[in-house]
Amino acid sequence: MTDHQSNMKGAFFMMASMAGFVLNDTMIKLVAEDLELFQTVFLRGIVATVLLGLLAWHKGALVYRPARRDLTIIGWRTFAEAGATFCFLTALFNMPLANATAILQSLPLAVTLAASLFLGQKVGWRRYLAISIGFIGVLIIVRPGTEGFNVYALWALGAVGFVTLRDLLSHKLSPATPSIFVALYASATIMVLSGLIAATQEWRDVSLQTAIYLSGAAVFILVGYIAAVTAMRHGEISFVSPFRYSVLIWALLLGFFVFGETPDGWTIIGSVIVVGMGIFTFYRERISKR
Repeated sequence: MTDHQSNMKGAFFMMASMAGFVLNDTMIKLVAEDLELFQTVFLRGIVATVLLGLLAWHKGALVYRPARRDLTIIGWRTFAEAGATFCFLTALFNMPLANATAILQSLPLAVTLAASLFLGQKVGWRRYLAISIGFIGVLIIVRPGTEGFNVYALWALGAVGFVTLRDLLSHKLSPATPSIFVALYASATIMVLSGLIAATQEWRDVSLQTAIYLSGAAVFILVGYIAAVTAMRHGEISFVSPFRYSVLIWALLLGFFVFGETPDGWTIIGSVIVVGMGIFTFYRERISKR
C-alpha cells in the first residue's frame, strides 16, 4: 500500500471514528429527558463493558497484570476518564450538541500546551500563538458574561481539562500495556461508580426505545474507539489527525436534523477559529519533526 493510500485509509477511519462518537452523543442526548445522568452512564456502561470485554478476550488482553507503576497511572487515568465523562455528559444534557462538541475541539490545543508545560516537549512561538488564538475562539463560543452564555459550557471546559490529563497519563504508560485493557478497566470502573451513585437516586423505568438508544450509544462509542485506533495505525499522524475535526460537521448535521438545533453566528466563528488553529498546530508539528 502506498503512502497516499495509507493516508487516505487513515483519514477515512478517523472520520468514521468521529461519526461514531457523535452518534453516541446523539443517542445519549435522546434519553436525557427520560433518565438521570448516572443511570444513563451506568446502563450504557453495562453494554460497553461487555463489548470491550469480548474484544479484550479476542485479543488475549482480558487478563493482564500491569506493573505497579502502570497500575498507578491506569488508576489516575481512569479518574480523569470518569471526570471527562460526567462533565461532558452534564454539558451535553443541557446545551446544544454542536456547541458542546465545538468546545471539546480545543482539546488538541490544550494537550499541546500541557505537553509543553509538563512533559517538556518543545513548542515554538508559532504554536504558542496558535494555541492563544484558539482559546480566544473557545471564549467566543462560550461568551462568558453575555446574554448567550450557558453555564453548562463550563462543564464542557472541565471535560477538556480531564481529557487533557487523561492523554498526558496515557503517554506515560509503557508500550507493553494493551490499550484495550486500559479502556476496559476505565469502562468497568465508570460503570460501577455511576451505578453506585444511581442507586442513591430515583430509578426511572426504561422503555424499549430508551434501551435501544442506550445500546446504540454503547455500540457507537465502541466503533468510535476502534476506528480511532485503526486510523492512528495508518498513514502519518500529522495527516490523519486534522480529520478529527470532521466531528463538528457530524455534530452540526445531527444537531439540526435530530434536535432542530441551529448554532448562532458567534458559535460558528469561534468553531472556525478553534479548528483553524488546531489544524495549524498539527501542520507545525509535522514541520518541526522534519
